Amino acid sequence: MPATKSALGLRTLAIRKHAYGLCSAERVLAIVAQAYGVFCRRPAAFSSIAAKSRRSPPKSGVGLRYKPTPQVLAKAAVFFLFGGVLFAQDPVAKGIEEFHQGDYAAAKITLEQALKRKPNDAHARTFLALSRAATGGCDAASNDLYDAFTNQQDADLRRLAGLALVECHLAHNRLDAAMPVARALQRDFPADADVLYEAARLYMKAWNDVVYQMFQKTPASYRVNQVSAEIFEIQGRYTEAAAEYRKAIEKNPAAINLHFRLGRALLLHSHSPETLAAARKEFEAELKLTPGDAVAEYEIGQILLAENKPHEAAPRFEHALAESPDFTEALLAVAKVRADAKRYDQAIPLLERAVRLQPANESAHYNLMIAYRNAGRTADAQREKEEVDKLKRPPSGEFTEFLKKLGEKAPNQ
Repeated sequence: MPATKSALGLRTLAIRKHAYGLCSAERVLAIVAQAYGVFCRRPAAFSSIAAKSRRSPPKSGVGLRYKPTPQVLAKAAVFFLFGGVLFAQDPVAKGIEEFHQGDYAAAKITLEQALKRKPNDAHARTFLALSRAATGGCDAASNDLYDAFTNQQDADLRRLAGLALVECHLAHNRLDAAMPVARALQRDFPADADVLYEAARLYMKAWNDVVYQMFQKTPASYRVNQVSAEIFEIQGRYTEAAAEYRKAIEKNPAAINLHFRLGRALLLHSHSPETLAAARKEFEAELKLTPGDAVAEYEIGQILLAENKPHEAAPRFEHALAESPDFTEALLAVAKVRADAKRYDQAIPLLERAVRLQPANESAHYNLMIAYRNAGRTADAQREKEEVDKLKRPPSGEFTEFLKKLGEKAPNQ
């Protein structure tokens, strides 16, 4: 692999600077002003200084959020006079700074020399492995990266080694080797954007590879049409999706979930009377294959409501709830039917169950508030109003909407 800055993607990983990276000459004064008396390579200093660098970086300059006393500034100035000498005498710090500046070849040479002097320096060993990987030497670096990832106690070094290891495996199409590393990173750094990004790339690559194999090895299978339809759904091309689902059904009329997905694709495209009727037909076909499909029953109930047939919709919702007692949408639908009939004593327990199952469901809290109010339970209604006010915010998120477009069934359905 050619040695380029983008070969490993380390420049685009938004890698946060490690302790040494904070210790270049131009930063010594700010660092010492923040943590006088603690040399930048000491672990305690790294924990606080690097955390500040990661979590709340100043918008411009360095250390602008800290206002040191004159005494601390004076001591820092004395340290600053010798900072350049200290930095020049520490090849590990110099090599890591070269790495952060993107000069991976220079960092590699510097850190190789540093390790001759300090063979047990974990920072030097890890950043040397990162530098080798960034210059096209993944094979030479993999063992050290793996060692740092599995044995390193420093969380930031472990994170960097893990990210680079995933990149190396991806670059050589070693997906099976990358998977456990990505899973361990997600376990240990669940809210880290870089970790989640690399995991998404890995899983997408694995998905693409398997789909390619499907098209190459089983082109006549109904599954090819099914996956094509699902891709069209993601793209919002519901007419093409419906056509692919129909082809899949022609090849395998008894396949589970195809009729359901076709019905959902039709509804996502249009709510015209003709489309509602066609979608209902598909949900009924799904029920013939899987009579206990609560979501298909629920969808038919929704279609009947759209057709202004609430008396026919009610038993469909009741059946869906009987099949799946924790199906929140069915709970809300049955509760609404009962509340519309002023049977609040029967609606309220269902709504209370719904908010227990999904505490962040604004619709459940709102309907419970209305039911309490209409039942004369003013204090309970006020409590639910406060919950509704807390939950009022923009829609539930891009990923949730994305799943809705896919027509995914509710969990455990």
